[in-house]
Amino acid sequence: MATVSADTPGLRARIVRFVERPAFEKFIIAVIILNGITLGLEAVPPAMRAFGPVLLTIDKIALGIFVIELALKITGYGWGFFRRAWNWFDFIIVGVALIPAQNGLSVLRAFRILRVLRLVSVLPSMRRVVQALLAAIPGMGSVLALMSLVFYVFAVMATKLFGPTFPEWFGSLGASLYSLFQIMTLESWSMGIVRPVMEVHPQAWAFFVPFILLTTFAVLNLFIAIIVNAMQESHEVDEQKLDVDHKEVMVELKALREEVRALRNQPPR
Repeated sequence: MATVSADTPGLRARIVRFVERPAFEKFIIAVIILNGITLGLEAVPPAMRAFGPVLLTIDKIALGIFVIELALKITGYGWGFFRRAWNWFDFIIVGVALIPAQNGLSVLRAFRILRVLRLVSVLPSMRRVVQALLAAIPGMGSVLALMSLVFYVFAVMATKLFGPTFPEWFGSLGASLYSLFQIMTLESWSMGIVRPVMEVHPQAWAFFVPFILLTTFAVLNLFIAIIVNAMQESHEVDEQKLDVDHKEVMVELKALREEVRALRNQPPR
């Protein structure tokens, strides 16, 4: 027993080195992509009729590979595996796929496609994008509050102004909010809503044009600016970390050179 216990740290270290190899990571990425393609083909009836058993077999093999991968990582990292949010992300996605799709849980079969999202946790570039989006949430919350206030004010005004003549679009506060959201997205806003309203209320353009300028061209651009700024800050942090690592390596190399030079200058005994 003592021999097994003593060898355990070495075994775990070898497992960690194995799962962190670039070749292993590329293999997992290839399996995720292949699994995503097969899950997409399962939604195509002709493909299922022609290759249904093959697609289901590939799906089971891919799930088995993901389970083995998680088992290796949990064995190698121990409880440290659960200290990273991305590992929890992988664990939950694979765990959902292991739940039997029976007894009212058949909807979980549709969630199998979530395994494709594991590309986000595997690829560092995608992880940085998601981390930047999460970092931008506080700023986006302020912009969202501002947009909600603008929507509320314009929705109340639209209900009062256009509700009696266009109850389907502006007959209630909820209907006005939905119609204004459609206008903000520029989905059939002119011919579908604004021009019919202007046939009855010719001056309605003075209401809708400022609303579009405020929401579509101003507030939404604030969202984009906040996200871009967060991504830029994340990129700068990564560069600073690389600079620090480079400096540490250079300091260690310089110290090694000094030690080698000192050893060479020592007189022979």
